[in-house]
Amino acid sequence: MNCTEIKKNEFVGKVYLVGAGPGDPGLFTLKGKTLLECADVVIYDALVSPQILAMINPEAEKIDAGKRKGRHSLLQEETTQLMIEKAQSNAIVVRLKGGDPFIFGRGGEEMEELISAGVSVEVVPGITSGIAAPAYAGIPLTHRLYSSSVTFVTGHEAAGKYRPAVNWQAIAHGSETIVIYMGIHNLAYIVDELTKAGLSKETPIALVRWGTRSNQEELIGVLETIVKQVEKSKFEAPAIVVIGSVVQLHSVLTPDVGINATT
Repeated sequence: MNCTEIKKNEFVGKVYLVGAGPGDPGLFTLKGKTLLECADVVIYDALVSPQILAMINPEAEKIDAGKRKGRHSLLQEETTQLMIEKAQSNAIVVRLKGGDPFIFGRGGEEMEELISAGVSVEVVPGITSGIAAPAYAGIPLTHRLYSSSVTFVTGHEAAGKYRPAVNWQAIAHGSETIVIYMGIHNLAYIVDELTKAGLSKETPIALVRWGTRSNQEELIGVLETIVKQVEKSKFEAPAIVVIGSVVQLHSVLTPDVGINATT
């Protein structure tokens, strides 16, 4: 696929919801890279790595729509409206999102709105941080001796959503490995809910910050002590939380354990 093939119908604007992956530019897809090189407009998120942003067509219009806790460049409604407007006057509009658009990335919501507005849209999946960050930390989410099931859950819920809260009682007993996105700010509450639901306080837990990047860090502990560890080390978001016996493999499968890991 090249720019000529992509732009063969250049009079009709199209939005591509592209997953940028977890941070390591080597994990970015070839299709995503080609779209960045051909794009007329790129609307990107805060967690997209500088190396991937450097792949953008130098003549493209670049718009920062990044959202971080307490700092929103654009409201979600404004971002969606912007995509609709840009597609009316540009052949290729790329909505570049960290991780995968459909895994806690609001890609499904954006795609619905674009289709409702009559805008042509295509999703380009990316590697989600919930899989990649633990892998780079030497934590396999499944293992024949430790875990045969995984649950992905958000630790930061939208206001006014279809359900008022995550059912942590069900999550605690639903699978052997729990992966939590955006869970650092509510970690104390989440840990309390999981232990109330019956998870042992000695259940291993890992926090992986800036997963797959050169500055990746891990904080390893158990449910009983992890909140104090976070406070003591001043460990901050963005990070993925992994809970379950598979966390024990971190020390086995990470050759340089101790360099970026703390317990």
